[in-house]
Amino acid sequence: MDQVFKALADPTRRLLLDRLREHNGQTLRELCERVGMARQSVTQHLDLLVRADLVVVVRRGRERLHYLNPVPIHDIEQRWISGFDKGRLNVISAVKNQAEEYAMADTASDVPTYVYVTYIRASAQHVWQALTDADLTTRYWGHANVSDWQPGSNWEHRRVDGSGKVDVVGTVVEADPPTRLVITFEDSPDADAPREPSVVTFLVEPHHEIVRLTVTHENLPNQAMLNGISSGWPAVLANLKSLLETGEVLPQAPWEMSPAHT
Repeated sequence: MDQVFKALADPTRRLLLDRLREHNGQTLRELCERVGMARQSVTQHLDLLVRADLVVVVRRGRERLHYLNPVPIHDIEQRWISGFDKGRLNVISAVKNQAEEYAMADTASDVPTYVYVTYIRASAQHVWQALTDADLTTRYWGHANVSDWQPGSNWEHRRVDGSGKVDVVGTVVEADPPTRLVITFEDSPDADAPREPSVVTFLVEPHHEIVRLTVTHENLPNQAMLNGISSGWPAVLANLKSLLETGEVLPQAPWEMSPAHT
């Protein structure tokens, strides 16, 4: 493994491996173009990668194609990682990657975006029903979400205190049960100066006996709304998770907790 570590120690050689990971089976000319280096320099780096078995060369006619070989890195992983904290490291890596994706999304636009992910022990069908059934949303949200949930249809976030007041309105943009629902979200329907609505996407990804529910709320008008939904969505989704996993909502409405508690 000494040759593997020596090969990986150089940032240029790691860059070459990255380029092959993006597009495997490149010629020397293609690699030179993608890293912006002279042919002789790239050749020297490739020779070291080949000796370390990190790159395999396959001839195709007069061309030599370079392929990434992950086996040596896999051997390192098996020796120093697999038997110890692989599960925990996978979680840390996933959190890091997700945070970087969100940071990139935020810096790409002036409009703040909110993303929340939760895992629920339920089927995708049950989660979809909880998102779209008015009686169920009444139980965990305190409002009835009313619509036929067809693309182009309107939906209402209606109070259930007898007043019939609607606090949020919107339009169903996409509906692909039981995995994807996209709606517009206008939280000030009676405002004198209506603004462009924000957009909420519910992504339900099943895996065996659980699902990953990702809620993305984008096109937010200002920081004040971002602050509001940053406490609102976790409270609502915690109640939804409790209902689906236990049959009961939380003993107290989580959104009623004071800032001191949260």
